[in-house]
Amino acid sequence: MRNKATAAGNLLQRTCCPYFYDTNQPCNKRQLGSGCAATGGFSRQLAVVGQSEACIATNSPDMAVAMRVLDAVVETVQADGTSRSIPIAEFHRLPGDTPHIETALEPGDLITAVTLPPPAGGTYIYRKVRDRASYAFALVSVAAVVRPDGTGRVALGGVAHKPWRVEAAEAEMPRGAKAAMAAILTNARPAHENAFEVTLAERTLHAVLAEART
Repeated sequence: MRNKATAAGNLLQRTCCPYFYDTNQPCNKRQLGSGCAATGGFSRQLAVVGQSEACIATNSPDMAVAMRVLDAVVETVQADGTSRSIPIAEFHRLPGDTPHIETALEPGDLITAVTLPPPAGGTYIYRKVRDRASYAFALVSVAAVVRPDGTGRVALGGVAHKPWRVEAAEAEMPRGAKAAMAAILTNARPAHENAFEVTLAERTLHAVLAEART
């Protein structure tokens, strides 16, 4: 299904939350001010970092995580011909008090292209961990660029309302997955059912770094 969609369509895939899909449940994303049924509810696949009191949903598209680690730029045009270039880091929004606003797009914006800078060099790896082999959102995903000296970039999926990357934490990558993930998820606030995602993210990054060395 992903391969039949456009790049823009993949980036605009809605957030992942069973309470968002269930219209019988209160959801601030569907109706601002109605409440968040996910808070205190089933939270296995929901956010551990970057969430707010209004929303703990996660960003679902795999492509967005890869684009984030590659520093993509989303190009848009409006009906009057005005164009914008939106860095992928600014494209998806954290929920804050306005979880119904998911991206930096403005009314009338049409995505015309997604551009990538020249390759950064190194080994490129994307690893997705999920409950089943197909048609499942990521519990945790890791997109990484790993250079021979151990430096690089890393972005996470399945843990936040947007692809999660903390550039300042990437300096810890040569020290290994534990040090890097402690810095990347330093502000994590897991719910009662998804605390395992923090450990899973570290183990997934460890596997990615090991693969990059082979």
